[in-house]
Amino acid sequence: MKMLSMQATIKTHSHAEKSMKSMMQNLLAAILLLSCWRNPSFAQTHKNPAGEKSDTKLAQKLHAALKDFRGDAGVYVRHLPSGRSVAIRADELFPPASMIKVPIMLALFEKFNAGEWDYHSDLVYLDSLLYEGEDLLGSFKNGEKIAFSKVVMLMITTSDNTASLWCQSLAGKGMTINNWLEARGFHQTRVNSRTEGREEARKEFGWGQTTPREMAELLVMIRERRAVSPAASDEMYRALTRIYWNNEALSQIPPHVQAASKQGAVNRSRSEVVLVNAPSGDYVFCLITKNQQDESWEYNNEGYALTRKVSRLLWQHFDPKSQWEPAEGFEKW
Repeated sequence: MKMLSMQATIKTHSHAEKSMKSMMQNLLAAILLLSCWRNPSFAQTHKNPAGEKSDTKLAQKLHAALKDFRGDAGVYVRHLPSGRSVAIRADELFPPASMIKVPIMLALFEKFNAGEWDYHSDLVYLDSLLYEGEDLLGSFKNGEKIAFSKVVMLMITTSDNTASLWCQSLAGKGMTINNWLEARGFHQTRVNSRTEGREEARKEFGWGQTTPREMAELLVMIRERRAVSPAASDEMYRALTRIYWNNEALSQIPPHVQAASKQGAVNRSRSEVVLVNAPSGDYVFCLITKNQQDESWEYNNEGYALTRKVSRLLWQHFDPKSQWEPAEGFEKW
């Protein structure tokens, strides 16, 4: 009986120790989360980045450019070295379409950095992953292998939707991505699609929602090596500089000047976020439209045309000494 009593005591102590250990782990996790909120590198307020000041001259140019657009447009621009900025409906919610793949990538790289996934491991493609549309990954045979890094590349470079939804799932799904955004001060940008509790938001905004300012600041965070880790930030930035869809904003920037970007488009919305490594210093901008009257998918769609117009205007404003302009006939490419 004494032996049994001793064993019971030992088990009770062991259980208590485990409970105490679990409580300590939860407490440490809470402290870590709180520190992330208070750490300015993560929880900074994106409405007023340090040193930001209004560029009234540029604001006049942008208001003129947007004046006749048949729809709603929001723009956020910031010249990083000087802090000069313009915000036009920059904190209003807009549909990001495929730009939401930037937050997906960020949350996924958090998993890579923590060792939960291996960036260079092989994944097995299954037909059940297919999202109908013009995608590269969807042409794979059931059971084919592909490197995880290549799936990320397809999501960002060609905006492959099958790859993107796969990455969203592997990143921990929409709620995990949204929690990552919230903890870092991005209170408006959210994944809606395939995310519990966000069905109504999806009806209004589609796959996700964002503001021009927050989407621009996501790229700034990556550029400044504040996203996940410096090494992870560099890898993500490289991915964002290898974009297939270069007919709009990128077509108005010299091809020898590096730019990181992501594009989005649905019937009544066109969007693009770009960070340009310009000679005068980096500048970032995000233009998003909604409620467009022009729902066409032609080159001269009003949303596409506005994006090119704004991108050209910004290049000339920040680098006025540049003699570069798009070559005659560039539209055919």
